[in-house]
Amino acid sequence: MVLKKIKSLCPECLQVIDAEIYEDEDNVEIRKECKNHGKFENTYWSSNELYKEASQYDHKGNGIENPQTYSNKEECPSNCGLCREHESHTILGLIDVTNRCNLKCSVCFANAATAKYIYEPSYEEIRKMLRTLRANEPVPAPAIQYAGGEPTVRKDIVELVKLAKGEGFTHTQIATNGIKLAKNPELAEELKEAGLNTVYLQFDGVTEEPYIKARGRNLLPTKLEAIENCRKVELGIVLVPTLVKGVNDGQIGDIIKFAIDNIDIIRGINFQPVSFAGRTPSDEVEGQRVTIPYFENLVEEQTESQIKVEDFYPASSVIPISEFIEAIEGEKQVTFTCHPHCGAATYVFVEDDEIIPVTQFIDVDRLFNLLSKSAEDIKEGNITGKAKTIARATVELPRVIDRSKAPKSIDVKNILTSVFKERSYAALGEFHNKSMLIACMHFMDPWNFDQDRVKRCVIHYAVPDGRIIPFCSMNTIYREEIEKKFAISSGK
Repeated sequence: MVLKKIKSLCPECLQVIDAEIYEDEDNVEIRKECKNHGKFENTYWSSNELYKEASQYDHKGNGIENPQTYSNKEECPSNCGLCREHESHTILGLIDVTNRCNLKCSVCFANAATAKYIYEPSYEEIRKMLRTLRANEPVPAPAIQYAGGEPTVRKDIVELVKLAKGEGFTHTQIATNGIKLAKNPELAEELKEAGLNTVYLQFDGVTEEPYIKARGRNLLPTKLEAIENCRKVELGIVLVPTLVKGVNDGQIGDIIKFAIDNIDIIRGINFQPVSFAGRTPSDEVEGQRVTIPYFENLVEEQTESQIKVEDFYPASSVIPISEFIEAIEGEKQVTFTCHPHCGAATYVFVEDDEIIPVTQFIDVDRLFNLLSKSAEDIKEGNITGKAKTIARATVELPRVIDRSKAPKSIDVKNILTSVFKERSYAALGEFHNKSMLIACMHFMDPWNFDQDRVKRCVIHYAVPDGRIIPFCSMNTIYREEIEKKFAISSGK
């Protein structure tokens, strides 16, 4: 049965073509046909049931009010920049500060090691890109990630972190393989002092095998050394495993256990199923494909059901929190209006050796309904009604908590109440410090590309020509073109 008609891409020529998402027994598949390159059928989601459950959290946004490009006669994503067709604002801005790298990884979506030119925007170009992201209306981009290539190969990476803070970003992070952080203990301290909030650390497993297969050599000792250097200066880490079937999908539970054992410094894990950005033969894609449902089932299996499939929610499910805060503050807020099939996550608390997902002691759907109803009441009422609504929500909030199942060492009621009453970065940080985020973000490639998903993207690259480009469009279509256009050298 056809579930949805969409626009996708031909994996060969990258032209926009018609496609269908359809049920195939328990799977959800995507099929399409290019007049020049034939038919393609691939997995979209590996569970029809979970596909439909995620679809319930479908919240469309309004994009930005000041697009950098304007729609033309060509189909999305042929004119990215952001355009008026885009339906979400920037949650996380990315800037590739270099395409140089000290590794040659076969799974790199940037394919950084194979370029025969150097792409490395200047300090002033990066300043302009930061300002472009902050100029988004009505909500400036709040968070920035420096990526690449390997951003720490730049000698001025510390100054770039200071620059981002100076331009008003409340959260800064770098995506890194950790080699420089391991070799240079002072770098972690310098980055922390410059204002870096998070090290987004490539971390593929707890044994040497995944690194040898995916990165070409055993990097586990390097990862551990980088983590220790960050621990010494209390610089938070998010582990970022690239998941490839047959390489490290058997280590998901071990990675979670490792993170929990180091919860003092590791704030979360963002598992990223490998994205086949045009360099994998068509007949090999399905054998290596990892979907979000496949990941969730492996988490349940490998944590002995301490974390279950039903503990995961789409990122878009948290919209009611933004709506509630927006109603109280009277100002537009960051809203996760990404497509419900882009990613899934849960928070877990740890007590002794027990993992306790937040969904097991908080009625998440009841909480979201409470916040949505409160936001509606505030918008329809006056100032007095607003005060009463906030008071009522504060009273009702504890009722969504089952204290008998909550961690005994944590005052969950006070943490939640402070997040909503204070509505501050510090209050949210307190929640994060008591818990760990476990997430899975499945970026698209030419085989499973969905125009509806890319229109809702909330992770955007800023590029030197003043455009802001959705993540999956950038890595599927635009990267090589932009890097060559702004290359500073031909040859390494």
